[in-house]
Amino acid sequence: MSFAQIHTVPEIINLIKVLFTGVLAFALAFALTPLWTHILYKYKIGIKIKKTDVTGKELTYVSSLHAGKSGTPTMGGVIVWFSVLVLVIASHYLLPYLATLFNFSFLARLDFFSRSQVWLPLFALVTAGVLGLFDDFMSVKGWGSNKGGGMRFAKRLWWLLIIAGVGAWWFYYKLGWDRIHVPALGDFSIGLWYIPLFIFVIISAAVSSNETDGLDGLNAGVLTMAFSSFALIAFFQNKIDLASFCAALSGALLAFLWFNIYPARFFMGDTGAMSLGTTLGVVALLTNSVAILYIIVFVYVLESGSVVIQLISKKFFKRKVFLAAPLHHHFEAKGWPEPKVVMRAWVFTAVTAAMGVIIGILGMGKIKF
Repeated sequence: MSFAQIHTVPEIINLIKVLFTGVLAFALAFALTPLWTHILYKYKIGIKIKKTDVTGKELTYVSSLHAGKSGTPTMGGVIVWFSVLVLVIASHYLLPYLATLFNFSFLARLDFFSRSQVWLPLFALVTAGVLGLFDDFMSVKGWGSNKGGGMRFAKRLWWLLIIAGVGAWWFYYKLGWDRIHVPALGDFSIGLWYIPLFIFVIISAAVSSNETDGLDGLNAGVLTMAFSSFALIAFFQNKIDLASFCAALSGALLAFLWFNIYPARFFMGDTGAMSLGTTLGVVALLTNSVAILYIIVFVYVLESGSVVIQLISKKFFKRKVFLAAPLHHHFEAKGWPEPKVVMRAWVFTAVTAAMGVIIGILGMGKIKF
C-alpha cells in the first residue's frame, strides 16, 4: 500500500496521529528536561523531607528512610504538563501553517485541540499544575501555613474542589451529561447526582496521585500506563483527539520517567501529581469510564485505602494497621528496597490496566470507527 493510499484510510491516519503525537511529546519533554533541570539545580529548588503527616503527627519511618533525598530538586512535573500544553497549541496553530507552507496536508490532520474532547482535560491539567507549582514553591521556601512550608491539605482540597466544581458544572449544564456507564450493563441516568460523582472522581484521583508519588518513578510509571490505557479506550470510542491527548501525556511522562527512575534526578512534585491525577479523572469522565478508572489504577485504591485505614485505626483504636502509610512506605519499612517496591507496583498496574482496557472496550458494546 502506497502512502497516497494510506492517506485516505481514516483508521490508519487516526492511529498514526495518536502514535505520532505521543512520540512528539516524548521528544519535546526530553529536549526541555536539561533546561528545566539546570534551572532547578541552579536555584536549589529542592524538597524538604516531611517530618509530620497530614494530621501534624511525627512520621516515624518515612523521614529516616528518605533523609538522603533532602535537597533533590522538585517541580519536575512541569516538564510533563508544559510539554503537552505547548504541543496542543502547536498542533492547532503551527502544524496547519507548516502543512500549507510545505503543501503537506497530513500535518494539518495532527491538530488535536478540539473543544469537545481536549479543552476540559487541558484546563484541568494546566490549572491544577499551576496550583501545584505554587504549593511546591511555597514548600521549598518554607512559606505558608503548613508546618515546614506549603499549603495545608485542607487549603489544597478547597482549590481542587473549585476546579472540580467548574468541571462538574460544565459537564452537567453545558454538555448535558448525567449518565454513567457500567461495562456490559449499559448507561444509567443519575440526574443531579452526576455533579457530586464528578467532584468525587476528580478529588479522589488527584489526592491518590499525590499520595502515590512517594518513591522514585512510582507514580510516573503508574500514570504512564493509565494514560496509555485511556488512549486505547478513547481510540476505540472514536475520540481521536482525546486519544492523542492521552498519548501526548504518556509520551511526556515517559521522558520524565527516564530521569525519575531510581535514583531520581528530580521529583514530580505537586505540580505534576495533582495536575495529572486531576486530568486522569477528567479523561475517565469524558470516556464515561469511571468504573474502569478504579480498575486501571487499582494501586491508587490500595494507596489511598491504606491511608484511610491507618488514620481511622489510629484515631479510634490507638494503634497502627501498617508500619507506615501510604502502602508503599509500609513495604519500605518491612525492608523492601525502594526499586523493588516500585517495580512490583508497575507490574501490578500493568495487569490491572490490561484488565481495565479489555473490560472497558468489550463492555462498551458495539465499537464504532
